[in-house]
Amino acid sequence: MPFLVILIVFSFSFYIYYKIKNVRSKRPMEKKLLSGKSSMALGLFVALFGINQLLMFDTTTTYIIAAVFILLGCASAWAGYKSFRHHIPYVKEEARQLDGQIR
Repeated sequence: MPFLVILIVFSFSFYIYYKIKNVRSKRPMEKKLLSGKSSMALGLFVALFGINQLLMFDTTTTYIIAAVFILLGCASAWAGYKSFRHHIPYVKEEARQLDGQIR
């Protein structure tokens, strides 16, 4: 499953990217937005890892652990998405206030 491995690597790369942007950001709402994005990327990483394990191995233990990974990954991605969507208007308002642009 080289396709899944590529997706796993990309999702982990995006997680690292957003975490670094989060640390470098000085705006509090932007930090929360970036935290939501990194949570989505990490959740996708964990879920894809679980799916990859399902396809590689064929044991009962693998099924149980992969199901836990998939559920936790999907829950993390969903929570990150909800956080991301919630903070978008606040980030826009914060950017307007801090940049001095009133529209």
